[in-house]
Amino acid sequence: MGKPDTRRLDKAIRETERKLEAVRNQEMWPLNGRERRAVLGAVTSGAYNLHRGNGTARADRRLDTTWQSAETRLIAEITALQVERQRIVNEAAAAKAEKKSSGWW
Repeated sequence: MGKPDTRRLDKAIRETERKLEAVRNQEMWPLNGRERRAVLGAVTSGAYNLHRGNGTARADRRLDTTWQSAETRLIAEITALQVERQRIVNEAAAAKAEKKSSGWW
């Protein structure tokens, strides 16, 4: 029995970590639709309030909250992928131990 096939999960983990780094740099491409709309709405309302001579504190809080929720979502995805990868590795190890213990020797 060879090593467990975790290439797909490893690739997904790397991709999600890349997305997380992009969100920390406040890039828009890794955001889902709801988060993208929230960011654009906060920017728009902040620009409108600034144009009207009002403060942008509320819009800034909305932006910060949106970026934090996107970061939290990606961290949860990475954790779930790592847990799944570990489960596959553990199953493969258990199967290998079972096969070895039931052998002729």
